[in-house]
Amino acid sequence: MLSLEATMPSTRNFSDELERFRREVDEADAIVVGAGAGLSTAAGMSYSGPRFERWFSAWRERYGFADMYAGGFHPFRTLGETWGFWSRNIMANRYEPGATSLYRRLVEMLAGRDHFVLTTNVDHQFQLAGEPRETLFYTQGDYGLFQCSTPCHARTYDNEAQVREMAQAVDEKVARQRAAGVPERLMDLSVPDDLVPRCPVCGEPMAMNLRCDDTFVEDAGWHAAARRYEAYLDAHEKGRILYLELGVGSNTPVIIKYPFWRRVEKNPDATYVCVNMGQTYAPGSIADRSILLDGDIARVF
Repeated sequence: MLSLEATMPSTRNFSDELERFRREVDEADAIVVGAGAGLSTAAGMSYSGPRFERWFSAWRERYGFADMYAGGFHPFRTLGETWGFWSRNIMANRYEPGATSLYRRLVEMLAGRDHFVLTTNVDHQFQLAGEPRETLFYTQGDYGLFQCSTPCHARTYDNEAQVREMAQAVDEKVARQRAAGVPERLMDLSVPDDLVPRCPVCGEPMAMNLRCDDTFVEDAGWHAAARRYEAYLDAHEKGRILYLELGVGSNTPVIIKYPFWRRVEKNPDATYVCVNMGQTYAPGSIADRSILLDGDIARVF
């Protein structure tokens, strides 16, 4: 039984832990990476603050939410308003940024090493940084994919062309309203009705392929990646396996954190590494085989 008694990093020397981390990376037989939202935040993909203001100042004034995450749950009145927000959100977090330097450094570190990546992030950063699809499982979806909102069938669709068209239409509408002196709190931020994406099979509105309820579509690509990940874990139950957890919070610990703890407990040669800002801990049962780095992930790398 896995002990949930935690050991906190406050008593550990950061430099010593960093050196242990460096050594374990070099000596590991294989590395299993679990990447959460904190990794993308450390990479500069923040959903709040100046980045939110740059992309969504009009939306803040019009609807009152203060970050992109809250915007994703806002009860917009129409499909046009919904896609006015989502087209811009996808542009900000999927198509405009390109590969960030932190993700590139991480992928470069993994290159040439036996490894697999499990991520709950939906911003496509691993793919943009060059991580091969054969070693990647994006379990919670992808901003770059649409699915039927019903869903009437288990297929996803690349959305770049439609998203760019919607976002451009909204940008042009906003520019016209600003030129006319319309206050942001009164602006129309919706996409035209004819641009609202609809399912090619049943005609119902499309939705984002994001795991937020039981309508999430696990398509053929998702299942293939899941099988590859499970096969990799099965093939690496023994030996010096490094379980590297990056930026995983407490919202969904059952996907990465708890499974990593259990696998390290079962394998006496395995090591658990947690890199996070203010949320680094491990069960007492694996404390001596845990490396806890409380700090900015970008600084660590």
